Amino acid sequence: MGINGSVERRTVLKAAGASLATAGLAATTGCGGDGGGSGDGTVEIRFAWWGAEERAKRINQSIKLFEKKYPKIKVKTDFQDYVAFWEKFQTQAAGGNPPDVFQNAVAFLRKYDKRSVLLDLKSQVDAGNLDLKNFRAGVEKVGEVDGKLLGVPVGSNTMSLVIDEKVFKAAGVKAEQGWTWDEYFAALKKIHDTQKVAGDSGYFGIMYLYDLYLRQNGKAFFTEDGLGFAETDLTEWWQDGYNRVKAGIVTDPKKVEQLKPKSALASGDAASEFTWDNFTVRYATEGDSEYGLAPIPTTDGKETGQYLGSLMLSGFARTKHPKEVAQFISFMVHDPEVGKIMGYDRGILATTEQFEAYKPTDAPNLAIAKYEEDVAEAGLLGTITPHPAGADTVEAAFLRVAADMSTGKTKVADAVKQFFSEAKTALAT
Repeated sequence: MGINGSVERRTVLKAAGASLATAGLAATTGCGGDGGGSGDGTVEIRFAWWGAEERAKRINQSIKLFEKKYPKIKVKTDFQDYVAFWEKFQTQAAGGNPPDVFQNAVAFLRKYDKRSVLLDLKSQVDAGNLDLKNFRAGVEKVGEVDGKLLGVPVGSNTMSLVIDEKVFKAAGVKAEQGWTWDEYFAALKKIHDTQKVAGDSGYFGIMYLYDLYLRQNGKAFFTEDGLGFAETDLTEWWQDGYNRVKAGIVTDPKKVEQLKPKSALASGDAASEFTWDNFTVRYATEGDSEYGLAPIPTTDGKETGQYLGSLMLSGFARTKHPKEVAQFISFMVHDPEVGKIMGYDRGILATTEQFEAYKPTDAPNLAIAKYEEDVAEAGLLGTITPHPAGADTVEAAFLRVAADMSTGKTKVADAVKQFFSEAKTALAT
C-alpha cells in the first residue's frame, strides 16, 4: 500500500488524519533487545508507528486498555510522520535496536525479512498468544511471505475512484460498475469540455493504480523478485498520461504541486482522483462539494484488478518479549473497544469483532464500508501482488520520474529508461 513521501504516500498520511505529525509523541529510550524487565515481573515493549496526531490519540487510548488487561506489560510509544518513521526505523534496524512491535506495510516485508529484522509470528499463533481467527475477506494473508507470518493487518483498504458528484452530475456523466478506461477518459473529456475543469488529478503517477491496470491485462507491477511489465507497457501508460495533461483533461501537475497538502479534487481543480478507499474522509474536510466513491475502470468491462491492502503490525525478530509482542498485536486487532476507538483511521477494521463493534454514523465512513462490501460481494477482489525487497525505493522512483515526465522535465522515452534503471538497481540490493 504505498511507500514514499510524495503524492501517493502523502495520501497515505492523509488517511492517518488531517495533518502530518512532525515530532514523536514520546521519545523512546533503550534498545529493542535490552530485556525491558523489572523485579516484579513487569516487562516493557516499545511500539512505534507513523501517522498524525489524531492517530496517536486513538492508539494511546487503546494502549491504556491493553495495559489494564495486561498489567505486567508496559508499552512505550513513539510516532512520526511516514518519511521520518522509516528513516528512523532504518537506522534502528541497522543498529540492531528497532522497536519490539511496529506499524508496517506490504512493501517492507521482504525488505526487512531479508535483513532478519522481522519476527515470524507463526510460532506465537501455535502457542496461543496470537489469534488469527475472524479476519475479514482473508485479509490476514497480506502479512504472509514465503511461508512466514511477518505482519498482522489492523485494517483493510482497496484502490477506488473518488469523484466530485456535483461536477459529474452537471456534466451528465454516470460512473457505473464495469465501465472501461475508454469510457472513463471519454467522461473526463466531457467534464473538461462542459464544466471547464480537468477530469482527473493525475492518475498516471500512482503505482498502485498502474498495478491494477496491469492486473487487468494479465500482468502485474511486481513479481516476487522483480518487475512484471516491460518498458513498452510503461511507455504507453505514461505517454497517454502526458497527452491528457497537455489536453487539459488531467490537472496541470504544477498546479497539483502548488495546492499541496490540499488535493486538486478538494480544491475544485479536478473532478476525480484515484486513491485508497479509506482516505476519502479527507475530501469532506478539505473541500466544499459532494464526494462519492466510484468503480475502478476496467479493460474488459469486468475485472478491476482490485485487492485488499492493509497496514499491519510486525514484531522485531530479536525481541526479548515475543509472547508479549504477540499478545499486544492480538489485542490491538481483536478487542472490540479498540475497534470503537480506532474506527477506520487505518482502514476498514480487519476483524469481525472490531468491524461489528464500530458503527460509523458519518456519511464518508458509511460510504467507505459500503464500497468495500460491494466490491467483495461483486467478487472483484483478488490476491495482493507480491512486493519484492526494494519495492519502497521503486515506488519512490515511479512517482518522482512520473512527475518529471508530466511537467516536461523529462521526455517519456527517457523517463521510462530512467525508471527501469533505478528499479533494477533497487531490486538488486
